[in-house]
Amino acid sequence: MTPEDRPAIVTGASSGIGEATARALAGAGHPVVLGARRVERCEEIVAEIRAAGGEATAAQLDVSDLDSVAGFVKAAEQAFGPVEVVVSNAGDVLATVAAETEPDRFAAQVSVNLLAAQRLVALVVPGMAERQRGDVVFVTSDVTRVPRPRMSSYVASKWGLEGLARAMQLELEGTGVRASIVRPGPTTSGMGAGWDGDTITAVLRDWKRHGLLRHDGYLPAEGVAGAVLAVVSAPRGTHLTLVEVEPEAPVGEAAWAPPPTMRDERDGEAGE
Repeated sequence: MTPEDRPAIVTGASSGIGEATARALAGAGHPVVLGARRVERCEEIVAEIRAAGGEATAAQLDVSDLDSVAGFVKAAEQAFGPVEVVVSNAGDVLATVAAETEPDRFAAQVSVNLLAAQRLVALVVPGMAERQRGDVVFVTSDVTRVPRPRMSSYVASKWGLEGLARAMQLELEGTGVRASIVRPGPTTSGMGAGWDGDTITAVLRDWKRHGLLRHDGYLPAEGVAGAVLAVVSAPRGTHLTLVEVEPEAPVGEAAWAPPPTMRDERDGEAGE
């Protein structure tokens, strides 16, 4: 089975991890459908993918609306045929304290980060199971492992998303469909781009207070995209259930260095 036989859809594809993933999949030979509310930006990315020799198209997508999700899936299938790869990446992060968040705003975050993924798989996965092949990749976050303050709705919804993925892994055993989690750490993307200066200051202050700012490194979106590509490229019979991707600390910020005696011994050996 070649990538050309495996049409892919990517949600939240207008920037960041979604954009990088769409480019990576297309570069590997997958026909890709990019979905986002900013469809004009997706169309610009599609033009660049096609100019590089890839196959891609864009379709309007609001993951919070079931009719929009259904229209997106229909457009994808009309463009390239039955979907073989789903990358559920669309998400949003609200930088507020749980007790001070309006319930409607909290619910909206859960809708985008969790319920949207179920809307998508409900429309696509049954067909995959019938054909006995397919990959569904949920892009989550390392906040499921280490929760961060002032991100309560994001943390709760991403925990729920991993719960959905874990349950699906059991439900899909023997169907030929693989559900996988790619869990990135802090990534350079458009996420949080709308935060004002006061919000950023408060978030960073609280993260530092709880020891959550270990170094100044951030993942490039392309690094996460590479993990997604590795998951869907795994040969049949191999299931990468969870891939964690963390930023490497900038060189020079090492927390440990060899003791002087070890360095002296190495220098001596090198000179012999």
